[in-house]
Amino acid sequence: MCGIVGYIGKSPAPPILISGLRRLEYRGYDSAGLAIIENDGIVVTKSPGKVASLHDKARSEWPEERFDTASAGIAHTRWATHGPPTESNAHPHLDENGGIALVHNGIIENYRSLRARLEGKGHHFLSETDTEVLSHLIGENYKENLFQAVCDALHQVEGTFGIAVISAKEPGKIITARRGSPIVIGVGDGETIVASDASAIISHTRQVIYLEDNDIAIVTANGVEIRDLDQVPVTRDVAELGFDAEAAEKGGYEHFMLKEIHEQPEALANAIRGRLDFNLGSSVLSGMGTSARDLSEIQRVVMLGCGTSLHAGLVGEYAFEDLANIHAEVEQAAEFRYRNPIIGRSDLVVAISQSGETADTLAAVREANQKGAFVMGLCNVVGSTIARETGRGIYLHAGPEISVASTKAFTCQVAVMLMMALKLGRGRRFSLEDGIKLAREIESIPELVQKVIDQSDAIAEVAKRYAQNEHAFFIGRGYMYPVALEGALKLKEISYIHAEGYHAAELKHGPIALLEEGTPIVALANDIPGKDKTLGNIEECRARGARILGVITEGDKEAAEFMDDVIEVPACHPLVATVPTAVALQLLSYHIAQARGCEIDQPRNLAKSVTVE
Repeated sequence: MCGIVGYIGKSPAPPILISGLRRLEYRGYDSAGLAIIENDGIVVTKSPGKVASLHDKARSEWPEERFDTASAGIAHTRWATHGPPTESNAHPHLDENGGIALVHNGIIENYRSLRARLEGKGHHFLSETDTEVLSHLIGENYKENLFQAVCDALHQVEGTFGIAVISAKEPGKIITARRGSPIVIGVGDGETIVASDASAIISHTRQVIYLEDNDIAIVTANGVEIRDLDQVPVTRDVAELGFDAEAAEKGGYEHFMLKEIHEQPEALANAIRGRLDFNLGSSVLSGMGTSARDLSEIQRVVMLGCGTSLHAGLVGEYAFEDLANIHAEVEQAAEFRYRNPIIGRSDLVVAISQSGETADTLAAVREANQKGAFVMGLCNVVGSTIARETGRGIYLHAGPEISVASTKAFTCQVAVMLMMALKLGRGRRFSLEDGIKLAREIESIPELVQKVIDQSDAIAEVAKRYAQNEHAFFIGRGYMYPVALEGALKLKEISYIHAEGYHAAELKHGPIALLEEGTPIVALANDIPGKDKTLGNIEECRARGARILGVITEGDKEAAEFMDDVIEVPACHPLVATVPTAVALQLLSYHIAQARGCEIDQPRNLAKSVTVE
């Protein structure tokens, strides 16, 4: 969602700040702004719309020397929460006297009462945001010590925040703090960068410090001093980013989404590499951090996630029950955190999050830890909050995922959960022979996915026949039901077509009433248990004039006879087939969106990492 960039150092700040904002555009936003320290004051410019509009506005309004001389500043891309996407609501926000500027990610929950109190003291607000209240609160507490003022203000707020603050009276520092919204600090040679995401830092340095909740840091060009909100010094390790600047570029592809779809064979190979043991017919997942005996005592697996990660968890549910003979269930993370779940020490709770920062999933992790469960994370971002707070888990190694619509994270999540289920199953009743067979199937996933990607042009031709529809249904059974949900999500995310995913049997319990001549049905009729029932459901749709696009197993002529159009995926283990089938639906959604002229990488109203509720 919102993006933060701050810079202090030996180079001109404005170009670096704008470049950093451009690297954060994938997160989703509706306005942008930046503030720099100049002479004895702060200069701010803001604009609704794209970072390009902000750049053009700054270039037209600011003198050229300002771009060359200002060496400290902060910048922000906003995803509207409090108030519409207007210039006045865009960040940065100033305090009452105009000498302090603030950018903020998160939600200040008690901003109304704080605002009323400040208005009673004569403060005047120019926006509808909760953030401006925080900037005024810092200014109200400022007594020639910015760090102290920020500490005093944050002790009064309720909610979540990732902030960067500058003061005209203290031009040599940026104050940054976090609670529930990520902040990473890049440490360079005579320069330091603050950001909400490492992609804004990677072109300058790979040495980073991740702040933890309630950390507050004094950032200068030559170093970082970190304390907690009670001003007790704390130590945070310097980590090295696991990707380079090139990995965060499009690399010749028209969109990040298409690039990341095509990266999946390599990403899956990275997720699988070194994690399969063909001698034992098992997997090697040291990040789970426990003994085989402890694993054998797990009685239930609970998977937590939101959106795409939730759908990956649904595939995992089948895998854990079918392969490991363990009761498994999937919980929407926001639902888990707001009820009183029955969780105990014999439960394995798996928090699934590409970013490792999803607010609801992080809160659910804390609840599961509180109840004594065995908690682990399944994340793609090294050093993310969920990865740190669980203390154990498995990284996806999928590389940076820039497109808002998740692709390679989903398929890597599924692949890793198949390996987890294999490991747990071998500790129970899954035989050595069956374990070796499944390990070989998992090893083949990158090759299977490449065969689907090789059909991209053919899928594009199919997509053209469905691009003008405004409604679509995706249906599947068994292992393919979660894939149908994910396929519908991808289509609606990037093409704005109203798409719904259903269990094939549920279509006749209401939704079938919506079918009319030409309504598209994307039917996942892979050659897996339940296929015959799915073909029967397809017949019911055909009888009502629906147009059927079938995803079928390669060479399945029987299933092809039921379809108006087909996409074939290679034959493989039914659980493994979820991965190439998902890739086929990703390509279908991409090509439909492209045919409709949609803004694929930054779909409207969506953000990449949802760190507020």
